Amino acid sequence: MDSIKYFRQLPKSDLHNHCLLGGKRSVIENHLGRKLSPFSATKPGIDDLNRWIGKELRPYFQLPGAFEKAVEASFVQARFDGVIRLEMSIDVLFGIMFNVPAKRIVDVLQHCHQTIAPEIDFLPELGFQRNKSLRVLLAGFTSFVDLDYFKSVDLYDDEFAQPIANFRELYRVAKSLGMKCKAHAGEFGAADSVKEAVETLELDAVQHGIGAANSPDVMKWLADHEISLNVCPTSNIRLKRVVSYKTHPIKILFDHGVKVTVNTDDALVFGDGVSEQYLKLFRAGVFTLKELDQIRMNGLDMTTNDQSFK
Repeated sequence: MDSIKYFRQLPKSDLHNHCLLGGKRSVIENHLGRKLSPFSATKPGIDDLNRWIGKELRPYFQLPGAFEKAVEASFVQARFDGVIRLEMSIDVLFGIMFNVPAKRIVDVLQHCHQTIAPEIDFLPELGFQRNKSLRVLLAGFTSFVDLDYFKSVDLYDDEFAQPIANFRELYRVAKSLGMKCKAHAGEFGAADSVKEAVETLELDAVQHGIGAANSPDVMKWLADHEISLNVCPTSNIRLKRVVSYKTHPIKILFDHGVKVTVNTDDALVFGDGVSEQYLKLFRAGVFTLKELDQIRMNGLDMTTNDQSFK
């Protein structure tokens, strides 16, 4: 049971996955014709991540077929990892930045899903950068709305770029369209920022949310309101928010009754799938197999399954 093969064999979810950063690295590198440089953060935050993306991936997306290959790589990675439920985001401004029409983006997502991993329950997601203006984001959002394809939304990037309330109108539109509403909060921010994000944007789930572990009151509130936190332990460690798996606050959240899931965030950058993170959390003594199975079921929205960690 103490092996990556063991953890890959069971069906699982990945509910916090940025598509163009979530692919299997070997697929991208074979297309690029060289190795991507390893990512390393020098201080807590996402500045180093954004610099790495600018240096390594922005030029890549200028190449013919790069977008299609990146989407392919994401489905290859998910299938390889045993993921059967995937909520994966595409930035609403990607098409504008790289001259890819919204219809083409949807066509590529559909094609890769159907040809690479049709067994996956795929819920496509639109992502909004928190450092962009509401006007710009609404314009990008509008280009996708009529396609009636995306099922959820997420707000990410610099958590401190501007007040969360600035995006209330954007989320009102998403909610009116029946979309699941998620947002990054508490990745680097405090516990109160998690509760504020949920209340202000009427969120169904929070991406990361680990700052909530510093407040018993906020954790109780999250548990009482059945708000899921889609946590990404490897990402938190690689971005220097957390020191180690052993000290990761996901255990505190779990023990306080908060519904948590384990997810990749950016597998292309950080290197770990969901399975690798289960294994590392188990080896670090953070969770028992029974607890990991409960977390796995959280992601699948199930209470029992014929296959389970034993």
